[in-house]
Amino acid sequence: MSQVPRRRGRLLLALATAGVLFITGCTASGAPVDATSYKDLPAESGTPIDGGVVTIALTPGLTPNYIYPYPPAATGGTVIGYDLMWRALYRTSLEGEPFDAATSLAEEPVISDDGHTATIALKDHSWSNGKPVTADDVVFTFDLLKAAIAESPANWAFYTPGQFPDGVTVTAADARTAVFSFEKPYNPSYLVSLLQLLYIMPSADWSIAATGGRVLDYTQPENATAIYHYLTGQSEDQSTFVTNPLWQIVNGPYQLSAFEPTTGSFSLTPNKKYSGPGDSRIERVDFKAFTSPSAVYNQFAAGELTTGRLDASFASKIGDLRKKGYNVYGAPSPARFDGLVINFDNKVDNFDKIIGQLYIRQAMQHLIDQPGYIKSRGIHSGTATANYSTGGLNSAYPPEFGEKATYPYDVKAAEKLLTDHGWKVDAEKGTTCVRPGTGDDQCGEGIPKGQKITFTIASANDPAFVGARDLAFVSQLKKVGIDAKVVTKSLNYMYENYGNSYAPDNADKWAMQDFGAFVQTSYPTSNNAFNTGGSFNLGSYSNPEADKLIEASTFGADPKALSAEVTMLSKDLPVLFFPTPDNLIVWKKDLSGPPSTFRSMLKFVYSPEQWYFTGKQK
Repeated sequence: MSQVPRRRGRLLLALATAGVLFITGCTASGAPVDATSYKDLPAESGTPIDGGVVTIALTPGLTPNYIYPYPPAATGGTVIGYDLMWRALYRTSLEGEPFDAATSLAEEPVISDDGHTATIALKDHSWSNGKPVTADDVVFTFDLLKAAIAESPANWAFYTPGQFPDGVTVTAADARTAVFSFEKPYNPSYLVSLLQLLYIMPSADWSIAATGGRVLDYTQPENATAIYHYLTGQSEDQSTFVTNPLWQIVNGPYQLSAFEPTTGSFSLTPNKKYSGPGDSRIERVDFKAFTSPSAVYNQFAAGELTTGRLDASFASKIGDLRKKGYNVYGAPSPARFDGLVINFDNKVDNFDKIIGQLYIRQAMQHLIDQPGYIKSRGIHSGTATANYSTGGLNSAYPPEFGEKATYPYDVKAAEKLLTDHGWKVDAEKGTTCVRPGTGDDQCGEGIPKGQKITFTIASANDPAFVGARDLAFVSQLKKVGIDAKVVTKSLNYMYENYGNSYAPDNADKWAMQDFGAFVQTSYPTSNNAFNTGGSFNLGSYSNPEADKLIEASTFGADPKALSAEVTMLSKDLPVLFFPTPDNLIVWKKDLSGPPSTFRSMLKFVYSPEQWYFTGKQK
């Protein structure tokens, strides 16, 4: 596998664990679920007691195998509880704020008038060995990130050449003040989203290139590279994750106390020096690895799990779980949209010319029955929410049309768009261009007379609802004489072969693809995904207006820039929109804490230091 496809796969996993992955699951069974049965988030309740062990189900397939916060691409590493041991400058919030102020290491950045400087004041936090968290630690982390990228651009899944950390320098103005300087100013909100990915590491103890070695000046690139090699080398020995003193120096609420290399299960105990919110009443937190969603459900049914995510295929069991003493809460993952990716560079049967016409994409979106897919027992069985925007649902940066359908399901509207633009619609023999040309009532540039619309959709083999919705879409296309067929592929195969930005020679081998979800940071700009030449612009979408709006949302200062970008893209359809599956969070009723800490599990953000049991524990 080449480095770039591997990087794309790592991006999806990284976004999942930081806040960005599609649900792994099976086809839903049973009668459609009433979504109102799980939409209410229970209030905090009960009298806290000390002690108890919380057992959390890891999502099947997301088993950790690495401990250094920035694993090299070659390792395919998934980091153990990184957010609970090493906090970023800013922590993700699901409460409509740019970041969670209470659990972040720093105060809100102060941006200079010209946008070239961001001054960041650190809060009073300490490392588990009692040393203070300082601005030098921020500089150290940044310099090691740059060393990783210099080794290989694939070593940081969020890196795009020419963007952060390129053109950025970080200095320590004093012990508690870090100053970021930018050659090109960033939009402040976008900057905060980037700094949510900067997990701070201890400069006083980790700036060595050998065990027991002398402390090095990490601001020198050659030293930063040597330190990076040492730390990543240490992280490859899973048998020493608990015993290696390096990994016991943390600034988050927990330290690693046990790790099972064969399964990826691990345990955490409280960091007694942690000064963030929460009383850390829980004695220990066990993260348990699983190989399948059914295994997770069986453990919930047996009462062996305290909390975790329930696969939507078991939504019909919500009532049973409540009888067994569990709360269940569900909602769409924030900053997620499910899109059928369009390949604008596929020339087979003039697909590029056809799909380049906006009216064609509008007609196809009119053929996606989102409400029907949500209700369907074969697709979502009631456990999804309609979405029509690249910003996702309940976004702080909504499109101007809100959450309404820009192109609602309407077969007649789709047919009219085709006939109004020079096509003869024939559901039996296939729809044909009868008025070629570039006029308003003609088929469009490069589409010859007699042209039919035919193409292939590459569909991921997991989760199962992906294939089900693709087949449903194909059946709707046939109603207006469009001939499409679904070809099922593994996710790994699609990651390696279906992306024009990294596999351009395969552009004519796929016309559309459905790999699940786009899951983004808390600032859901489409930078890199839909700008011309973007590193993750899989289908070669290109629109000068989109480029301008993405540039403004990424580097401009207008707080409304992202909403303008989302509005334009959602109308122009660089992808076709499917419903967003709901995530289901389950936890025992005798476990409580701030409701926001359970809502944050929608994006794999855990805060057990703020939880407590309310009854007698074993």
